[in-house]
Amino acid sequence: MAKKVNVTPLHDRVIVKAAAAEEKTKGGIIIPDTAKEKPQRGTVIAAGPGKKDEPVTVKTGDTVLYGKYAGTEIQIDGDDFLIMRESDILAIV
Repeated sequence: MAKKVNVTPLHDRVIVKAAAAEEKTKGGIIIPDTAKEKPQRGTVIAAGPGKKDEPVTVKTGDTVLYGKYAGTEIQIDGDDFLIMRESDILAIV
C-alpha cells in the first residue's frame, strides 16, 4: 500500500512511488541492471489540491501510468519518489 510521507505537494503536483523495474522477461531471461528500463507505472503517494478552477483527479493509492521522462526524482526519508504535474500522468490503472 502507499507509504505515508510528511510532504504535501502544491497546486497540481503529485508524488509517485515508481514500481520496481522488471527483473525477468516473460520468457525467463534475467535482465541485467544496465539494460533495465525506467518504469512508467507507479502509485500516487500524495496529491496537491489542484489549481483554482481544476481540482486534482488522482487520489492517494491510485496506480498510474506516466511518461518515460516525466517528473523530477526526489528522495524523502531515504526512499526515492517522483514529483510531477498531474498533466504528466497518462492514465489511472
